Amino acid sequence: MTITDTSPASAVRGPAAASAPAEQAWTPRLWGVLAVLCAVLFLDGLDVSMVGVALPSIGTELGLSTTSLQWIVNGYVLGYGSLLLLGGRTADLLGRRRVFLTALAVFAVASLVGGLVSDGTLLIVTRFVKGLAAAFTAPTALSILTTTFHEGRARNRALSVFSVFGASGYSSGLILGGLLTSVGWRWTFLTPVPLALLALVAGIALIPRDKAAADGGHDLVGAVTLTGGMLLAVYTVVSAPDRGWLDPVTLGSIALAAALLIGFVVTENKVRHPLIRLGILRIGSIIRANLSIVALFGSYLSFQFMMTLYLQDVLHWSPLKMAMALLPAGLIVAFGSPFVGRLIDRYGTPRLIISSMTSLSLGYVWFIATAGNAPHYAFTILPTMLLLGGGFAFGFSSIMAQATDGIDDSEQGLASGLVQTSGQVGAALVLAVVTALVAGGTSGGGGGFAEFHPGVNLVSGVAVVGLALNLIPLLRVTRGKHA
Repeated sequence: MTITDTSPASAVRGPAAASAPAEQAWTPRLWGVLAVLCAVLFLDGLDVSMVGVALPSIGTELGLSTTSLQWIVNGYVLGYGSLLLLGGRTADLLGRRRVFLTALAVFAVASLVGGLVSDGTLLIVTRFVKGLAAAFTAPTALSILTTTFHEGRARNRALSVFSVFGASGYSSGLILGGLLTSVGWRWTFLTPVPLALLALVAGIALIPRDKAAADGGHDLVGAVTLTGGMLLAVYTVVSAPDRGWLDPVTLGSIALAAALLIGFVVTENKVRHPLIRLGILRIGSIIRANLSIVALFGSYLSFQFMMTLYLQDVLHWSPLKMAMALLPAGLIVAFGSPFVGRLIDRYGTPRLIISSMTSLSLGYVWFIATAGNAPHYAFTILPTMLLLGGGFAFGFSSIMAQATDGIDDSEQGLASGLVQTSGQVGAALVLAVVTALVAGGTSGGGGGFAEFHPGVNLVSGVAVVGLALNLIPLLRVTRGKHA
């Protein structure tokens, strides 16, 4: 495996400091492949935001509590995160095109079934299956992108376009979710079906065939122990507030989750073809990228969950009005992401990730400082959404570029799956804790926005920790230059 210089000084210099490779020609076929990959990311963003808007309506019709509603989000997130690494590795072994198209077909079917069921448990199951399908489409799409576009200017440009479509899907999902939920929440599940089928047909026509790896294998023991450990850990965090942290079942779940995760690490050191080559975790920039995506996704997804419940259930806003209130963040990402690739070329990923974490932290701190017990939209919510949008715009492309920078093509699926797993599982854990805090506030009878304050405090802390993790290495390098 070939790894470029990953020292802190190299990270600060960024891609612009390296010798530039020959410029890659952007042919119509190349644009077509990028369009298919972007369409799938668009669907992911569309699905997450549409379902988020519909949560209060789903809860009312199906009689689901706040804790149950978070499983509609976390069911998808956990299905997505638990098999991302296996999805990326499978793409490397069996061929990216085959895995991508098969998973996209499953995604379409799961979307259809989710719009037809009338039982809360079955709805959560369909969301989990849909997440499993996305666990194969997402890392495969990113690995197709990173192996199709040359490292440097072309890849940074492609990642910026890729990010725009994710943001556009999220923004469109907010508006469509508000409109469709007013008609019936089931339409938020059914709408992605024809879009997924169109992307499937286009993918069959445009994505070039690739060969499966000549050798290699699946680490099934690693996949089972990692998936089981993560699912059990999140379930324990969600159920512990009701059952009690010292309850024998809770303590047993913690012990079993820890044993499974330890077993995963032991397995990865012994098997011939590990799910994660643990040596990749010795690269500091990759570790920081994976922790940064936890801070980005974990804080942002949890904050959106709380605002959705607060604006609709407490303030009794319509789904469309609530969606429009959160829309500015998505618009900032959609219009700001195209410029991030150029900024990466000029400044490097570390400084942009620090800018992202700073913007996120300021957004949450501003909300805490000004919200009181009844946040005013123009003074509190709008500035917060603008800062969060800026943080996401700077962060997503920069983190993805840093997480895959210098990784050999044979392990791009691994690197892509690793960073996305960190984001999804981290988001699930943060959301589980936030849900427990919100549920506790509700039972306490605080009323108004008071019950959400502990959750907002938590997400702000997550963002600040993400900022510190990226700021400290840069400060060390700067201090060393002046020593």
